[in-house]
Formats: sequence, structure tokens, C-alpha cells
Amino acid sequence: MQRAIEIWSESFPTLLSATVKVTIPLAVVSFLLAFAIGIVVAIVRFERVPVLSQLGAVYVWIFRGTPLLVQLFIVFFGLGSAGIQIDAWPAAICTLAANTGAYNAEALRGGLTSVPKGQWEAGRSLNLTHVQILRYVVVPQGFRVAIPTLTSNFIDLVKGTSLVSSITLVDVFLQAQFIASRNFEPLLMYIQVAVIYLVISTLLTWLQMALEKRTSRFIESDA
Repeated sequence: MQRAIEIWSESFPTLLSATVKVTIPLAVVSFLLAFAIGIVVAIVRFERVPVLSQLGAVYVWIFRGTPLLVQLFIVFFGLGSAGIQIDAWPAAICTLAANTGAYNAEALRGGLTSVPKGQWEAGRSLNLTHVQILRYVVVPQGFRVAIPTLTSNFIDLVKGTSLVSSITLVDVFLQAQFIASRNFEPLLMYIQVAVIYLVISTLLTWLQMALEKRTSRFIESDA
């Protein structure tokens, strides 16, 4: 036990630095892009825009139907072998954003679909245009419904960042591998990494529950 405490105390600053400098920024930036992608694809599919709706469906089908690790390898190694060189950071951000964006699109589309048709009729009675009803009435309500799923997607994205070590990005997991190669204690190092991810996921889960309580009050008040 003493040995474990010593190893963890020595390695924690390095792992915390990798978490703060790589893992968290990577997750936040990727999710912001994924959220933007999700909004565009969800609205295009909800509105059934010709051609774009079909393209959006194919995009969701591909990224939800293939493993994230394979997608990372295609973008970083596959495109590289085809002469399209992409650095690890942009490759990781683009892939994570595209992957999570597909899940966000479905979550947001489901939220938009859940809005009662009576809301559209109420908007028309106020002489609002179709775009105005969508922007001011349907999207805000649909977003509230989608919040629990969106936050779950963000938690999954944070955990999914551990895969970027496979494309040479030195995140907290790869940093742990480096340390384990020196102290020959892989079990202790990987447990420590698991604890770091567990703490982050727990904090985000608490945030998710707080958001769900807040949005449920809004929904009840609207009703």
C-alpha cells in the first residue's frame, strides 16, 4: 500500500497536467463543434430538406455505426497514407466532433419531434413565420428535452478521449503508459487514470442531474 501511495503521489502532478492541458480542452472543444454539427443536422433532418436530409441521415448512420477507434485510425493513419497529412490535435478534434455530432443530432432531432403540434398552431395564431416558430418556440423546447441525452453524450466523449493516445496525442492515458514503462507498475498507473476519469464523469453526472431538475421545472411551468 505504501508503494502505491508513493507512485500515485509522484505521478499525479504529471497526469493532472495532461488532463488539464489535453484531455479536458480536447473534450470541450470537440463537444462544442459536435453541438453545432448536431443542431445543423437535426434541423435539416427535422425539416426534411431535400438532399441535405438524406446526406444527414447517411452521416449519422456512418458515425453511429462504426467504432470511434476505427474512425480515428482512418482520419490520422488512413488519410496520411493517402497523402493527406493531419496533425494529431486537429485529427482528434475533428473525429471526436464528427462522432459525437451524430449522436447529438439524433438527440436534438428527437427533442424537436417531441414538441406538440399545438405549439406550431399557437405560433401561427400569433402570425409568426415558419422560421420564427422553429427558432423561438420549437427549438428551445426541443433543446430542453434533449439536455439529458446531450450531457450523457458529453460524458461519453470525455471517456472517449482516452482513445486519442492511439494516434500519438499525449493525453492522460498515454502519459500514464509512459510512466508505467519507467516504474513497471502498469496496474497502479491505469487504476489512477481510471480514478481521474471517474472523478470527471462523476462531476459531469452531478451537473447533468442539476440540469435535468432545472429543465424539468421549466417544462412543468410551460405545461
